[in-house]
Amino acid sequence: MERWRAYGFVAGFLAVPIVLYTVFVISPYVQAFQISLTDWNGISSRLNYVGLDNFGRLLGDEVFWRALRNHGILLLALPIATIVIALFFAFLLNLGGGSRGPGMTGVPGSGFYRVVFFVPQVLAVAVVGVLFKAVYRPDESGVINGALVKLGMEPVGWLIEPRLALWSIMAVMVWQAVGFYVVLFSAGMAAIPKDYFEAAALDGAGRVRLFFSITLPLLRDTVQVGWVYLGIAAFDGFALIQVLAGDKGEPDGATTVLPIEIWKTAFSYSKVGYASAMGVALFFLTVTFAVLTLRTTRRERIDP
Repeated sequence: MERWRAYGFVAGFLAVPIVLYTVFVISPYVQAFQISLTDWNGISSRLNYVGLDNFGRLLGDEVFWRALRNHGILLLALPIATIVIALFFAFLLNLGGGSRGPGMTGVPGSGFYRVVFFVPQVLAVAVVGVLFKAVYRPDESGVINGALVKLGMEPVGWLIEPRLALWSIMAVMVWQAVGFYVVLFSAGMAAIPKDYFEAAALDGAGRVRLFFSITLPLLRDTVQVGWVYLGIAAFDGFALIQVLAGDKGEPDGATTVLPIEIWKTAFSYSKVGYASAMGVALFFLTVTFAVLTLRTTRRERIDP
């Protein structure tokens, strides 16, 4: 009897979150799958089912493949750059000061630096986009180009050169994300017993050896989670790219990504069925990436 009361108590707390999740998350996914099989224009009350025609069109859509190429670049570069930079700063903040007193410490002022690194994370994406639009201005009034002109160099079209546009936007994504992962990895490093580092330091291990032999292996699960989050972020980028480069994929399709194409196809061209097919494809690409990453990086847990 007591057990059933406990089950009822737990179910009472879970009922509302489950209902809300079903209504606002699961239901829209199901509706998107349904609409992707139609040619609905977003206005008509009737759904004309066309089967898998929308997905067949995707396979021959040059814009879709260009967007996938850009996502591939983001997927390779964004997680690597962000994780490497965040691990470096997190190690400095936790263990960069070496051995002082009873144990290993971070660099002086670590608490202040954690706050500074995290500030970009609390800024709205639109604010970040407007800020860096001023930084990347193509004339000498831009922050970067102004400095280049003073050094006697020519201004660079950071957001108007096809070879530079996506990389310039990616740099902003890394800048905004690093602070969160510095805090995440710092928390993971703080959970590692300091005895490990002190023993290794007594044996003559330097900071590089401490990082690769102790910190990184014991931080593997946290890095894995960060990699999945950043991979998912690489399939997004809607708001930042919309502010910095607009919704036309300029220049020359260099900044085309699926979320912007979905938005434009649905609300500018009124092809909601086709946009939903893009959304379904993006959903499965994201899920596939997350599952493959978790499976390929899985190993036996190392307990400190």
